[in-house]
Amino acid sequence: MATAVEQENIFKRLRSGGPIRLNDPQYCEINEVIGRTLKLSQQLNTANDISSIREILSEIIGTKIDESTTIFAPFYTNFGIFTSIGKNVFINHACSFLDMGGITLEDEVLIGPRVNLITENHPLDPEDRRALITKPIVIKRNAWVGAGASILPGVTIGENSIVAAGAVVSRDVPANTVVGGIPAKIIKTIDS
Repeated sequence: MATAVEQENIFKRLRSGGPIRLNDPQYCEINEVIGRTLKLSQQLNTANDISSIREILSEIIGTKIDESTTIFAPFYTNFGIFTSIGKNVFINHACSFLDMGGITLEDEVLIGPRVNLITENHPLDPEDRRALITKPIVIKRNAWVGAGASILPGVTIGENSIVAAGAVVSRDVPANTVVGGIPAKIIKTIDS
């Protein structure tokens, strides 16, 4: 007999951050979303205008993306339905959003080329390594993530902050700061 936790919707459990194992009886529901997203992603990455890209990505995430937002292809996501994109957002070429833990881009966010937003991780225990553990990423209003940066699970980038190109961000970034390096550290504050 299934426990109360096992009976809870797998998508709620995925967002709650507890481990999801491949032998979970509901795991096929995750694979269905991934399959749908992969098919739509092929269409997105062969689209030849920004409005078509926006329309297909809206279908992937399940919410209409505002016309003020621009996304350049190629764009990669493995899941899509846990991504939220605000108004006047710019996402440059070759970005990868692994969003099973949830990704929120507030209004006015700038995402440079080849940025990786990764909400997914695995346990340290080798016996349980294939389990999936997720934590959300939130990028607050008017933040800028530079080219080739990687934002790791559970990180919030504060309002007006800048993540330098190539940085690996494993901790929250306070508002109005510039961070850079591996791991990212505060370089300076921004006068507002």
